[in-house]
Amino acid sequence: MTFDGQELIGYVASALVVASLAMTSVVRLRTISLAGSITFVVYGLLIGSVPIVITNASIACLNIWFLTRELGGRRDLGAVVVPTDSPFLADFLAHHAGDIATFQPEYRADAEPDFALVMTRDGLPAGVLLGDRAGDRLDVRLDYVLRAYRDSRLGRWLFGDGARVFRTAGIDVVTAQGGNDAHRGYLGRVGFEYDGDADRFVRRL
Repeated sequence: MTFDGQELIGYVASALVVASLAMTSVVRLRTISLAGSITFVVYGLLIGSVPIVITNASIACLNIWFLTRELGGRRDLGAVVVPTDSPFLADFLAHHAGDIATFQPEYRADAEPDFALVMTRDGLPAGVLLGDRAGDRLDVRLDYVLRAYRDSRLGRWLFGDGARVFRTAGIDVVTAQGGNDAHRGYLGRVGFEYDGDADRFVRRL
């Protein structure tokens, strides 16, 4: 079986659209869908199909609009301190235990933390942070964001503009262990610096 150049572009566009539907990350879904719709526009122009061009140009514009909202700081992000024995917190951790074990395998739920907060996006729970207090320092046990929002700016916001939630609670320094490469990369992106003497990542607020 052989394909000409036009057919190949059409198959690539179709593959990108299908791949986008398999993404759990909102940003990745929109990005790959955008690439697919742009490729379909090219395909439509090559075969002279106005409906394909119009439909996919519209989809591309929608994807650009959603990506701009997602990455442009227009999301309503929040964080609220909750009781460490909150039933909601227990249910949230139990429901996402498998994903937590993959992303932060060092986390152990065998003892209740001193501090807990729920991160929200557009008024809906998006993640949790658990830690132990030591004066004005918080040693993080778990910093977990739902898979769909890990490419958003929630973590950067929490340790940046949103850090007032920590300062209000009397916390000026946050430390964390880098359990695996993915988590260490995340800590670096949200402003933590590695302290070799303490073998921990540190973020001063």
